[in-house]
Amino acid sequence: MATPMIDDIELAAVQRIRQETRQDYVKQRIPGLEGELHQRLGRSSHRVLLTGFLLPDTAQDDLKTLQEKVTAGEEVTFTADITTALEIDHMVIEAFQAEQQAGPAGQIAYSMILSESPTLPPPAEVSAFGGLGDFGLGDLGFDPGALGDVLSDIASKAGELSELADAALKAVDQLQALASLANFGDVGNPIKPLADQVGAAGQFSGDLANLGGAAKGLAGGGG
Repeated sequence: MATPMIDDIELAAVQRIRQETRQDYVKQRIPGLEGELHQRLGRSSHRVLLTGFLLPDTAQDDLKTLQEKVTAGEEVTFTADITTALEIDHMVIEAFQAEQQAGPAGQIAYSMILSESPTLPPPAEVSAFGGLGDFGLGDLGFDPGALGDVLSDIASKAGELSELADAALKAVDQLQALASLANFGDVGNPIKPLADQVGAAGQFSGDLANLGGAAKGLAGGGG
């Protein structure tokens, strides 16, 4: 049997090693079903229980190192035949006990529990369109990337509408200015009826400009 090790500490006088694995389940009762349905949540961390002795030659140094690791909560590597098939990368010393007993001078009895400390998965990444691509949009025949082309076309048309509306508003302002200069009353002012009609058209042009501005805002085209 290979000598169990915690980092670079050899546990040459280990007396007992026990490995435990436990699955976590939620029990569900189904009407008419004899027994219970077990829904698996995943397993708990692998645990290893060890008891043995720290031999006199290195007992004090090994004890100090183990106590420091427990106090700091550092992850450790553990190798032993009993855990070879489990592919455990890192463990933590969950509990540690040391005891001086009658026997060879300087020998220290110990018992400890090691618990698996798995590596965290990489952070979640948000994909295009808020990550909704993973929720079936592709299956519905909807291409989120095509939305950018549509918004670009809307922005272009909105710019053209805004330019036409601005030109119409300028023409209305000029006609209304002429009507004010030639204000000879309802009968003698031939420009005023025309200005009234164009004023109504100017109101429509203003509404058109507002619509174009809203379309540009939707498309992200700026002010």
